[in-house]
Amino acid sequence: MYKRILIATDGSELAEKGLMKGLELAKDLDAEVDIVTVSEPWAVGMYDAMGWSVGYMNSPEYKADREETAQKILQPALATAQAQGVRANGVHVLDRYAADGVIDVAGERSSDLIVMTSHGRRGMTRVLLGSQTAEVLARSSIPVLVIR
Repeated sequence: MYKRILIATDGSELAEKGLMKGLELAKDLDAEVDIVTVSEPWAVGMYDAMGWSVGYMNSPEYKADREETAQKILQPALATAQAQGVRANGVHVLDRYAADGVIDVAGERSSDLIVMTSHGRRGMTRVLLGSQTAEVLARSSIPVLVIR
């Protein structure tokens, strides 16, 4: 049925539930998994107001910081997959909105299914950016399993 499953995670407690359900499904189906986390674009206006330089987003430190943060999400997820006997790859998408990154990786990796949770954001961020899950649901050409 599904041979390659993309599991989106932001490292939150809710995303952990999605990861566990996605890995459970992958194990039952003997599917390979791509665990994806997305680092959203640098919010230049906000950081400029804090006195940070615009050039920071082009610096090696910026990319290293984003990669370090992503690995703190991906490495435990990959260890969980390994412990459950699921073949998994970690993917970090830099400077994309979550929905765009998830849809792009699903296409690149020929995913059969996307697994993600219903809420990744709270408060004003959700109002301003909208639901990334809803965006994936609206734009994906492959099935999306939403975990609540």
